[in-house]
Amino acid sequence: MNRMIGRALVRPTLLLLMVRVGWRFRRRDWYRRWPFLPVPPAEYLAWRLHTAFGDESRTPSTAEIEVYLRWAQRAQKR
Repeated sequence: MNRMIGRALVRPTLLLLMVRVGWRFRRRDWYRRWPFLPVPPAEYLAWRLHTAFGDESRTPSTAEIEVYLRWAQRAQKR
């Protein structure tokens, strides 16, 4: 995650993409449950990783995350 933040600092538009896409992944009614953070459910992330890579324990590389963020941006514009 630190490498992704470093990459976003070099490319400020990437930071904006991270916030936008991260907001779409948030848990419903996140403001009603402790710790009151708009983070996705762990089960959902595991499912997304499993469908993308066939292994929910795999951590995507920073390049793979950047490709996904740019794809999500293009898909949102349609």
